[in-house]
Amino acid sequence: TEEEKEKKKKKKKGGGGGGGGGEEAEEEEPDESMLDWWSKYFASIETMKEQLRQQEAAAAEAEEKEEMEIGEGSKAQAKNKDKSKAPKDDKKKKQQPAPELPEKKNKQKIDELKVFNKELEAEFDNFEDWLHTFNLLRGKIGDNDDNATEEERIVGRFKGSMCVYKVPLPDDVTKEAGYDPTFGMFQGIPSNDPINVLVRVYIVRATDLHPADINGKADPYIAIKLGKTDIKDKENYISKQLNPVFGKSFDIEATFPMESMLTVAVYDWDLVGTDDLIGETKIDLENRFYSKHRATCGVSQTYSIHGYNTWRDPMKPSQILSKLCKEGKVDGPHFGPGGRVKVANRVFTGPTEIEDENGQKKPTDEHLALAVLRHWEDIPRAGCRLVPEHVETRPLLNPDKPGIEQ
Repeated sequence: TEEEKEKKKKKKKGGGGGGGGGEEAEEEEPDESMLDWWSKYFASIETMKEQLRQQEAAAAEAEEKEEMEIGEGSKAQAKNKDKSKAPKDDKKKKQQPAPELPEKKNKQKIDELKVFNKELEAEFDNFEDWLHTFNLLRGKIGDNDDNATEEERIVGRFKGSMCVYKVPLPDDVTKEAGYDPTFGMFQGIPSNDPINVLVRVYIVRATDLHPADINGKADPYIAIKLGKTDIKDKENYISKQLNPVFGKSFDIEATFPMESMLTVAVYDWDLVGTDDLIGETKIDLENRFYSKHRATCGVSQTYSIHGYNTWRDPMKPSQILSKLCKEGKVDGPHFGPGGRVKVANRVFTGPTEIEDENGQKKPTDEHLALAVLRHWEDIPRAGCRLVPEHVETRPLLNPDKPGIEQ
């Protein structure tokens, strides 16, 4: 099974005990230098599975309860209330021992990331917090254009935002805006000059690919397209596999707004003839780049300057925080003594020292800044949820088989 494979992998990669029963796991403490990103990923996958199991259990219990209530009829409702309370209490009892398990594991202190089993866009309203996309269609000329699909008539995309509001502005809007209303609602938005970015795409793995060969398997490889860049990683195809682990990263330079639609595709390698497309997914990078949610590599749980958990964002937490405060016209951040930081009217606390590779401790504000970033949605007016360090799962679609995941 996949789980066994993952356990084996974990053992190989030194991702801690994992396999051999609870007691062993406690004794074996992984050596920090043995851990890598994959240990982190597999630990996160385990957590995700655990959450799914709990959700399923809770759903099943709720269903049973509902059936009981319907079955008992209206007379027994009063009695039933006591009955339905009982399973709830049981559930609490059942759930309390459950969190202890992760604590045992936590002795190994593998930091985790968030694994979304859906597209990131689905979690964050398509990243249309202020940029909306409107397709520009070519007009219809003559009869033959009447049956052209909308896709074929697209000649470009308009991105922007429209606001209609009454003047003078009502008080609640001026408060909400937090700046001079006479200049309209669009202040502090980035300029629309072309901007050069480095796009780094990590492809972890694909699951349950649609078989492309007669033997019921496929020989998948990755193809990536962004603007004029077209990468086909043909020589690294994975033979006869429907659940390939790619573990690859690709760097592409691009210019917004000309090149903003990234296509990641999985092709089936064939010795003879052309390679078939298994499926592809398209990601609007511009929406992510300009979104308030900061949908880049995501905010990780802890700040570390070495090891498997090194901070990967080009800006440090304190820089991100000052930028967000400045853009949102929020008072702060004010770092105080004793591991406290004040932003707007909230105070956050956290550790104030960091260890480098040699175990030397230095004072730092980064942990404090990160504590604020992880709760940025609690900040009044300017706050919103920031994307955590994550791996997302995207369906692969094939234009020949619309609507069916590949």
